[in-house]
Amino acid sequence: MSNFRRSQNEAHPNKTNTILTGIILLQILFVSMQIWLLFGALNNALEENFGFALTTFIGSLIMAIASIWLLKYLPEPIRKDGPKKPQVTASNQPKN
Repeated sequence: MSNFRRSQNEAHPNKTNTILTGIILLQILFVSMQIWLLFGALNNALEENFGFALTTFIGSLIMAIASIWLLKYLPEPIRKDGPKKPQVTASNQPKN
């Protein structure tokens, strides 16, 4: 694939919706796992378990990077060019 963004813009809207749904579901999964890791890290912090805290930090950092990287695949909004609105010029304005 030579240019992902151009191909994505030319895709059928149903395919674009499928991509968007997949990205949203992955983002929800990543955030849920990060919350789960945070909960585990806080529980182990009470027991002074530094190894687990470091592991959860690294895992959460990797998921945050993956979440940010995934955002570049969001499709651009579909713009429909409607009828142009009439523009008011100086000659159309009432005189004082």
